[in-house]
Amino acid sequence: MELLDDDGNLFGVVNVVDALVVLFVLAVVAAGAAFALQPTPAPEQSSTHVTLDLGSHPTHIATEITVGDTTDASGNSELTITDVYRAPDDGQTRVIARAELQGTPGDDNSTMYAGAPLRLGRTLDIATSRYKVSGAIQSVGASETLQTDTTDVVLETTLPAVDASEVTTGDQLRLGGQAVATVETVTTHATRDPNRQRVVVGLTLDTITEGDTTRFGVTPVRRGNTLSLAPDAYDLDGRIQRVGTLEQPGTAATRTVTLEVSGIREQFARTFHAGMTERTNGTPIATVTDVAVEPSTLVTTGDDGSVNVVDHPINRDVTLTTELRVRETTTGTTFNGRPLQQRSTVVLNFDTTTVEATVVNVNS
Repeated sequence: MELLDDDGNLFGVVNVVDALVVLFVLAVVAAGAAFALQPTPAPEQSSTHVTLDLGSHPTHIATEITVGDTTDASGNSELTITDVYRAPDDGQTRVIARAELQGTPGDDNSTMYAGAPLRLGRTLDIATSRYKVSGAIQSVGASETLQTDTTDVVLETTLPAVDASEVTTGDQLRLGGQAVATVETVTTHATRDPNRQRVVVGLTLDTITEGDTTRFGVTPVRRGNTLSLAPDAYDLDGRIQRVGTLEQPGTAATRTVTLEVSGIREQFARTFHAGMTERTNGTPIATVTDVAVEPSTLVTTGDDGSVNVVDHPINRDVTLTTELRVRETTTGTTFNGRPLQQRSTVVLNFDTTTVEATVVNVNS
């Protein structure tokens, strides 16, 4: 059989022109189908990091917020937590998180998240199978971690004596399985009330720095600010005395100090004796080396108007010679954190006896 006959038909059946038209149409259809079936290119992605203040929550919720938690938002956007900071806040737990945001490119090489720019103060939601929280954007940048560190402070407070005895070196406040505050040093001092003691604590705090401000939770770590901590056995609500150290001001020294206790009953006066010692954490801070007891003086007026100074029949003045553990500072000598100078008063706690005495002399 001839390929083309006299009429121009292919194999004597199909006209050549018609066959070419059919082949052209099939080629166009195949090309269109191939184009239509190509996968849609993925939208261009952009990413950045933000710091979110997630607010204060009950501890059982705050501890669930962990690194790696992810939430999807609309508009090809995703949030992943990369760092978490926790601190106590008025009976709850403050949570600040660093998160990576996947979004789409915006103007000026910025990132659009859920179709909107990442403005400071904008609130973002984080929703997982365990919790749902939201937080305001505090900062935007490349770092995936928060600027956290440890800061040493000296904290002073007054506690019931029974609670003061519970404050021990090594005590910790833990949140989410992590220690956020650790007691490094403890010094207790007697007060005029034998049922209460002044407690000076050296603490190491987990802190976060935002700009030029270092905070513990929401509280700036500055001298004079108040911190509230609640370890298991007691509450610490105290004022920051020093930052950047665990020690009280000055250097330790021992001074011989003469004290006077005036106008006490003879029976009480006889309880004082050499060797009486006040201790803090087992360390002697005040020791009586000598005791002198004399009758208190009494001023009377005679019938003739004369003024007479006589011995009091029952009251006694007690002079105590003591060795006191003091601290020498640039502003003077202190004992139990208070200035030690003539006519000032000190409170001593000799086990079962608490006494307030007046400073007569401080030897160098």
